[in-house]
Amino acid sequence: MARKRKQLPLLEKVTITGVAAEGKAVAKVDGMALFVPFAVPGDVADIQLTRKKSSFAEGRVVQFHTLSPVRSESFCRHFGVCGGCKWQILPYEEQLKYKQQQVTDNLTRIGKVELPQISPILGAPRTTFYRNKLEFTFSNKRWLTEEEITSDREFAQMNALGFHIPGMFDKVLDIDKCWLQDDLSNEIRNSVRSFCIDHGYSFFDLRNQNGLMRTLLIRNSSLGEWMVIVVFFEDDPEKREQLMNHLAAQFPQITSLLYIINQKANDTITDQEVVVWKGRDHIIEEMEGLQFRIGPKSFYQTNSEQAHHLYEVARSFAQLTGVERVYDLYTGTGTIANFIARSAKEVIGIEYVEEAIKDARVNSQINGIHNTLFFAGDMKDVLTAGFIAEHGRPDVIISDPPRAGMHEDVVNAILFAAPERIVYVSCNPATQARDLNLLDTAYRVTRVQPVDMFPHTHHVENVVLLEKRG
Repeated sequence: MARKRKQLPLLEKVTITGVAAEGKAVAKVDGMALFVPFAVPGDVADIQLTRKKSSFAEGRVVQFHTLSPVRSESFCRHFGVCGGCKWQILPYEEQLKYKQQQVTDNLTRIGKVELPQISPILGAPRTTFYRNKLEFTFSNKRWLTEEEITSDREFAQMNALGFHIPGMFDKVLDIDKCWLQDDLSNEIRNSVRSFCIDHGYSFFDLRNQNGLMRTLLIRNSSLGEWMVIVVFFEDDPEKREQLMNHLAAQFPQITSLLYIINQKANDTITDQEVVVWKGRDHIIEEMEGLQFRIGPKSFYQTNSEQAHHLYEVARSFAQLTGVERVYDLYTGTGTIANFIARSAKEVIGIEYVEEAIKDARVNSQINGIHNTLFFAGDMKDVLTAGFIAEHGRPDVIISDPPRAGMHEDVVNAILFAAPERIVYVSCNPATQARDLNLLDTAYRVTRVQPVDMFPHTHHVENVVLLEKRG
């Protein structure tokens, strides 16, 4: 017989005092840190504990007694259920304050290196409709909200097209309106959902791995170009043709209409064949007169406007005069490499994804840039002493790794290459701080510039300049 789980206590009139990791609020109760989602500093609430350890606890708000004077109203009707945009209830100025503090805390506590004064964070000009890429999941097991569950209604329609519920891989919240991407994205998604339901298309069963409709990916650019990728699980030519023709007829704004049949156990499309149904196999983004080709598998910063500001900071930190050889690590589609190429003698980009490197080369070609070289492969395998000997030591290294940061072998290769300057662009100040500590033996941090790419979330980009010690 299973042991009955002990009911955790309800804590009354707890005052929220700060913001912690993952966008959660934090309070102190009997010297213990209590982490709570969807609350802001200054709120006073009853908290039902959901998890308790010796040094911390987690809980959820049951009832608010006093709302914080800095609290703002959420603007999205999916707030509190959807896992995104958790900071809608914080005014944007407050969000920026906590992001600035997050960068400072990480670099200080994890990095443990000497720091200059950290520059004020660069806020985003737009705090809604700022993303250029969203991916939605089809599911035959729609997540029911608490209000729906308590309504005693029966729900014959359980299909959903939206976002995964955090921590529940097989549950998807049906999204009516998302404030992250231009409204045409909402129109396309809602039209696809309605068409599929009206015509009896089966939505994916994530647990049993069956069903026709799998995912929907929508990208757009500042030039008004749109890419829509419909990912099917089953191969049904007749139904596929009906849906794709519907999209082509209803949305002439779509520049690139594509589909994929993905019968793998996961949703990644990097190893899948992409079929062009209508239009081009790519869309174009523009920055300072440069054009960047974005394919279905290309990485591009998801906030185009702030990406420009981020790259301006990186270029400024690099201090290029036209005579430098630059290594651009984790170059993706070569956006930074091509952006700075006019200011350097040569730029060498390295990236794991072969398709991205192909795009990087095309991006150089279409912009008439002839001083770039691009190489595909795992960074720790490509960036070796032999590679550096063959292509020349870099004067500057720009590194923009994924959230996990740089492999220790890559850090060691950078130390061996011994550039005068390193510009480290990061989407995770915690792993960036760890890497700065490893580089501290030979480099000192001279500039730090946080950039907010993702309003209403706890995520923050950070650019650090390291200069060789004398």
